[in-house]
Amino acid sequence: MTKHHGAPANPKKGKLRQDRKLHRGHFAFMRALAQGLDERASWDRYLRLEGEHTDLRTVRRTIAWIRDEFAAAAKREHKPGTARLILLDPDRFASAPTLPSLAEFAAAQGLEDFSEAEQIEAYEAAYPTGGRGGRSGARPSRRARVIDHQLQALRWLEGLVVQDPRPSDSVAAWLNPSLAARLERAGVPTLVDLVDRVNGIGARWWVRVPGVGELKAARILDWLHANEQVLGLRVGPHVARPRAQLTRTALAAVVPAASALRPYEKFLLPPELDGSAGRFRAPRQKCLLTAANDHQAIGAWLAAQRSGGAEGDLSSTQRSYRKEAERLLLWSILERKKALSSLAEEDVIAYRSFLADPPPMWRGPRHHQRWSPMWRPLEGPLKPAALRQSQIILKSLFAFLTSQGYLMGNPFAAVALPTNPQRPLRSNRTLSFAQWNHIDAQLQEHADTETGRRLRRAVRWLHATGLRLAEITNVKCEDLEPIDYRIADGEAATDWMLHVVGKGGGKRQVPVPAKLVDELGDELARHGFARQVDAVSNRGIYVMARFNAELEWPASWSASGLSQAIKAFLARVAEGLNEVDAQQLKKASTHWLRHSRGSDALQVREGQTPIPIQGSAETTLGHAQIGTPSKYLATKRDERLSAMQGA
Repeated sequence: MTKHHGAPANPKKGKLRQDRKLHRGHFAFMRALAQGLDERASWDRYLRLEGEHTDLRTVRRTIAWIRDEFAAAAKREHKPGTARLILLDPDRFASAPTLPSLAEFAAAQGLEDFSEAEQIEAYEAAYPTGGRGGRSGARPSRRARVIDHQLQALRWLEGLVVQDPRPSDSVAAWLNPSLAARLERAGVPTLVDLVDRVNGIGARWWVRVPGVGELKAARILDWLHANEQVLGLRVGPHVARPRAQLTRTALAAVVPAASALRPYEKFLLPPELDGSAGRFRAPRQKCLLTAANDHQAIGAWLAAQRSGGAEGDLSSTQRSYRKEAERLLLWSILERKKALSSLAEEDVIAYRSFLADPPPMWRGPRHHQRWSPMWRPLEGPLKPAALRQSQIILKSLFAFLTSQGYLMGNPFAAVALPTNPQRPLRSNRTLSFAQWNHIDAQLQEHADTETGRRLRRAVRWLHATGLRLAEITNVKCEDLEPIDYRIADGEAATDWMLHVVGKGGGKRQVPVPAKLVDELGDELARHGFARQVDAVSNRGIYVMARFNAELEWPASWSASGLSQAIKAFLARVAEGLNEVDAQQLKKASTHWLRHSRGSDALQVREGQTPIPIQGSAETTLGHAQIGTPSKYLATKRDERLSAMQGA
């Protein structure tokens, strides 16, 4: 079999390949080499997943491993001769000389004017074993015979050892060892895990796998597509397009509805457990709901929490309520094997224990969205405060169903709430003036791209306004209003007020620095919109808009996307700070910016006028009671204690 670049017989990294399996591509590539086909083209056609053909080290190691595996398989079948044959290099044997054609012979011998019969007679006299034309009776050379025997041996061996990949196979069995090792370190040990990861994240699934870039990811996808039928695993069409280009309909199609771990909207109730015959169902004639089963009853409860907004869009309260009802419904059906409307007091106690220690299959990172097959209802065990909140919400659910005549009673009413843990005042969940100055300086140096400017806009607006994450992602240009007023010395000034709809539909006005509104105007103009932010033509454009050229109209930055981007940015800018400040920034989140707004309002910098507590609570932060932001005063506590100690 043809050598390639002086391939060694025993690769040094053979141990990395001991679990690898031979596939049809290995045999096709080696047949191509044996027949003298172009090596690089054959590599790209059959073994592209292994790496670039220009990486000679990988090519040598791969060919050596294939040859050794072929020979070892032949020996296991007690075919030592075949094993030796496969390792033979046909180039060691001379090829049969190439004979001239009859016309070429005649021209060389000056026989052009002779008859064809005379030319043939002379040709056969010159090449007695060649036959007419020098080819029909030619005896194959030893090299040709070796190649032919090798091809026969490869066909025999392929039928003997080639396997099709299976979902449970390790990635190391089929992929390049170094590539497989990187996937395994990233938590992707099997082929089914690989397909789940690809489908679960989408086009840029490889970003979270260190050492795997876009090129290697493309090779992996090519291999998965080529083996889709034998694997029985399908990479969804959504993976071929960036997340920003996918519609809700396209994302909804990624995971089918089923009676399995699915979000509420995709969870199918088994007919025998749908609650239509639930143990505690009230008489139908007394029910005020049209719900025929437990899933629909939960939907009616969620709809009753609606406080406004577009149809189909859930408020933050509704999302929180859905999360708790969803978890209970899934647990009731999949773990307890009971309809939701059949749950009793003992089930409530068992569910609370479940939440305190859920099985691994129920857990997953928060950043996996509801459309993803990697979505899970829980991140991990719930802390006491979260357990208490969960029980309060579910108690409210069953109270609603009871009041509407759907159920006869509330199993949560008889179970005591978990002890309310004493929570700290969280005075440390704020940014100091020095930390904010550092962040703002880093924002100044951030990349001048649409993404970079959007991040800068988000951080500064959150810090300046104290808005909640759900609020900042929902405000639009028309929510901004210019206000003319006079400052203390009587001089006229113009600033902006932002009209915000907050928790429970409460409305408030929040002052916004004119500089931030000007920067937003610059961004609008940069993308072809009116420079004046409150222009009629800008109605419907979100303040946190993503000005993506591929979108017909700028969409709002999602709350989860904004949160992740800011958290990643704060972690990056933490580098180079002292240990205490660095740890603070690495733990910081968008809500810290809101806390910092309240703290700054009460502490103020030297030479600034403090904002009254009443104004900070009700106008800016949206708290209903003055006592809520008083926790920000705790940032002064240590200073007062230090002063007292010094005295």
